[in-house]
Amino acid sequence: MLIDFVGLGSMGLGMATSLVRAGHAVRGHDPDASRVEMFIAAGGIAASESTTPADALVSAVLNADQTRSVLSNTQSVAARLRKGGVIVSCATVSPDFAKEMEVAAANAGHLYLDAPISGGAIKAAAGQLSIMASGTAEAFDLAAPILDAMAETVHRLGDGAGEGSAMKAVNQLLAGVHIAAMGEAMAFGASQGLTPEQVLNVVSVSAGTSWMFENRGAHVVEADYSPRSKVDIWLKDLGIVTEIAATSGLPVPVSTNALAQFRAASAAGLGNEDDAAIAKYFARAGGITLPGDV
Repeated sequence: MLIDFVGLGSMGLGMATSLVRAGHAVRGHDPDASRVEMFIAAGGIAASESTTPADALVSAVLNADQTRSVLSNTQSVAARLRKGGVIVSCATVSPDFAKEMEVAAANAGHLYLDAPISGGAIKAAAGQLSIMASGTAEAFDLAAPILDAMAETVHRLGDGAGEGSAMKAVNQLLAGVHIAAMGEAMAFGASQGLTPEQVLNVVSVSAGTSWMFENRGAHVVEADYSPRSKVDIWLKDLGIVTEIAATSGLPVPVSTNALAQFRAASAAGLGNEDDAAIAKYFARAGGITLPGDV
């Protein structure tokens, strides 16, 4: 397939490269020219090299605003998609927004797959993501080679947009709460004279562990806060969770509290650091210095 891929960030670059490795011709789009250059070095095609209408568009951008820009602007990448082509939208957005984009795609003569992702940059590069997808049977059929290349597991959740994004919100509720809990646990351990390495080693083989604890806890141990996923991402993702819950009248106090902690960490100047930096926020509040903090 000829595929336009928009968003060559920490996840998108690996996803696009997985598509190339599977034999697809992939045109890469990103405002950061250095990311496009990295993709071309991995076998991708520069967007300017071809004007042939694409069979598919994969959008791996940050949020709803960027998704709308990719899909709705008459000068957008979607304008180069052939009629009957499929849009695979991977951003974390609300279910209502996904449904809106499905309608917009249909009005433009395209199929739409609501397909948020999970797994991290390493699994993205290996083509081993978990994709939470919903859409018509036709959209799934056309997108099948794309999903096969990018994912280890594709969860087929419904016959229209919305269910995929709803499931991603469930996942992000847990992921955000687990990261916040990791940060609090690391700070708590340090307050009792334990090193982050001790906390990580023991909890990782004990009942309190989680994938997020082990993954982000390692960042704290290594004092490496270079952003793979930023603190500010959780203002968006947990914000989506609380907004969805509010429309349903469902209280989500644990998620709401975690969101408040990420907001406070962002306000304290940690917003552009790796989300593991939530541990630094908790530690500083208790007058504790974690490795690598100043």
